[in-house]
Amino acid sequence: MARSTESLLPPVERAVLVFVNEHEEEDSIVEGELVGLCEAAHVEPVAQIRQRVDHPTKATYVGKGKVTEIAALRAESGADFVLIDGEVTGIQQRNLEEALGCKVIDRTQLILDIFARRARTKEGMLQVELAQLTTMLPKLMSVYTKFERQRGGIGMRGPGETKLESDRRLVRDRIARLKEDIEEVKRHRDQQRTGRRKQIFPFVSIVGYTSAGKSTLMNLLAGSEFLADAMPFATLDPTTRKVEFGDGYGMFLTDTVGFIRNLPTQLVAAFRSTLEEAVYSDLILHVVDLSVPTWEDQMDAVTETLELLGAGQHPTILVFNKVDACPDAALVNQAVADFPDSVAISALTGRGIDDLLALISKKFKSVLGEVDLHIPYGDSQALQLCYDFGKVKEIRYEEDYIAVKAELVDEIRSRLATYTVAS
Repeated sequence: MARSTESLLPPVERAVLVFVNEHEEEDSIVEGELVGLCEAAHVEPVAQIRQRVDHPTKATYVGKGKVTEIAALRAESGADFVLIDGEVTGIQQRNLEEALGCKVIDRTQLILDIFARRARTKEGMLQVELAQLTTMLPKLMSVYTKFERQRGGIGMRGPGETKLESDRRLVRDRIARLKEDIEEVKRHRDQQRTGRRKQIFPFVSIVGYTSAGKSTLMNLLAGSEFLADAMPFATLDPTTRKVEFGDGYGMFLTDTVGFIRNLPTQLVAAFRSTLEEAVYSDLILHVVDLSVPTWEDQMDAVTETLELLGAGQHPTILVFNKVDACPDAALVNQAVADFPDSVAISALTGRGIDDLLALISKKFKSVLGEVDLHIPYGDSQALQLCYDFGKVKEIRYEEDYIAVKAELVDEIRSRLATYTVAS
């Protein structure tokens, strides 16, 4: 079996785009998003066709008449394959490929192709392969037009097994192995996270709809040049950097993979360990592209995915980005007024970043408590805890003790309770 992390598509292919949706007002939204995905996957859309129905046709996703239209459009445009803006079943894919005489790919497969191109780390590649195989397994029935008998062999259950059955079992075995490998990588990341927890800096995750400007914001805050591409899913593997503020505070900042509408559940499941950076965060920066008319829908899609991951109740700052490209100043003001704990910025120009940092600092300070301590000279470890896990604001060396005024997290305040004095 070829490595499933290989791209499904050659570097450049021409495609006929097929849209099936009920409401006309959705046309520009879904069209623009699929075209953006095509650009990220190096696919050239040469034609498109639309069918207005309540739900896809069971056998061929679109009606028989529309299949004929697609075939004619493909021949006229010279397209290499047909791209469906939806999720087709194995039977639908097989029937369409037989009727059209070409490859048919759905939206999920296109997204996976982009993921495969973007994955750089071991974990990213493992997760892509897991997502691809998880998607492939239900569709294996369409791979074969007939059930050929095969001889038994090593690792096979017996001579009566069909090739389809053995392939499905091999895929299941590979999926199980991938899950084990991903769990091992996750344990390693948990150890890294535990190491970072020994410092006072909180975990902050940047989340948002794809192309909302997350990586650009990451670059601005971290002062580093990561990949900041307007393409969908430019960031696949999570990147964490330590960021320090001028007032002595700081954070561990993590950029995450972009979200998208109708993200298949198997993709969410396969990339759960990557997305869990948001779950373990002390604070989430939810970046919203305010320059697009569908910003509220995109914001809702991200919120729903966070809830699915168990991060829906985490402290969150809404970061309304790209205000420099927003033609309506009143919209910017209204968005900030309507949503508490929000700020309007331009990650590209730096506008509003000071306001964002002030809000982050305010959020962080709310988890700290100021205490006055009288630490004996013999307990150097207690003083070190104040420096390692808090912010020492004042220190005086008295005759019998060290007087310390510090901001500490709950755990350290409890450990040093015997040295606490009334302020």
